[in-house]
Amino acid sequence: MTGLSDSFQRPINYLRISVTDRCNLRCVYCMPEEGVALMSQGDILTYEEIYTVAKVAAGLGINKVRLTGGEPLVRLGLADLVKMLAGIKGIDDLSLTTNGIMLAQYAAALKKAGLRRVNTSLDTLKPERFAQITRCGDLEDTLKGIEAAHAVGLEPVKINTVVMAGVNDDELIDFARKTIDDGWHVRFIEHMPVTEDESINLVSVKEMKKRLDVLGKMEPIKMALGNGPAKYYRFPGAKGTIGFITPVTEHFCYQCNRLRLTADGKLRPCLLSEQEIDLREALRSGASPDELKRLIEKAIACKPERHYLAEGKKQKGRPFSQVGG
Repeated sequence: MTGLSDSFQRPINYLRISVTDRCNLRCVYCMPEEGVALMSQGDILTYEEIYTVAKVAAGLGINKVRLTGGEPLVRLGLADLVKMLAGIKGIDDLSLTTNGIMLAQYAAALKKAGLRRVNTSLDTLKPERFAQITRCGDLEDTLKGIEAAHAVGLEPVKINTVVMAGVNDDELIDFARKTIDDGWHVRFIEHMPVTEDESINLVSVKEMKKRLDVLGKMEPIKMALGNGPAKYYRFPGAKGTIGFITPVTEHFCYQCNRLRLTADGKLRPCLLSEQEIDLREALRSGASPDELKRLIEKAIACKPERHYLAEGKKQKGRPFSQVGG
């Protein structure tokens, strides 16, 4: 475990890196249909700059890195960045979160470059509903991406499903059956409204579990790999697993171990805080590794104790698509 800890004595060993704010979908809980104002290319960190930050962070004790977006696979040459990061001493878990639309095209190259595993966002198993939730996506593309990830060994392939009341909560059983019949690893996530103009479609994990009782009694298990706060279960005889993530009803801030690097080089100690440390300016001003180290330590020192979603406090700053989730 890392020697890094914040002021609340939480070990910090996980860095999420947003490589782009662009996305090929417009999911209803993440981005408005018309999209958002995009950053200029000059504002986005180069792969070399991302590598520099990751290398300094690894020297401090960060050993887990996840690439996010927007949609990370829309950025050209992502396998090149994966290869660079995979070569950093101390990083022993390198993963990717994707919507899966382009995953079939790039899975083999990513695996060869050193990517360990992927999480794929998938909120419905119904083609028409997929098009409605994503506003422009094709379910078949994501399903092919999941198959390709399995084929090349990007395991475990985890399926992230945001459960929304009146939108897709009628598919809980269908997703759960996938863990029994097809060995899927599904993670149900409570809908988390992160901007002031977003309404909540909350189905609590307590309610989800109640609805899943018809399939049998789930037994709690521990996953061998994972950086996040999910609690995992398995139905009798199932090869796959079900995870539950409770950002609203049971916040897990007390065990938060992560920092987030935005595509334009701001280091955020908390997803739901507007506080940021500017690493891009430091990088482009010729900051030394020691100076970058101090900035990372500063970000960790100002990490807040918790968020206040349950009390109705929402993010006012960046769109969710720019933060990387």
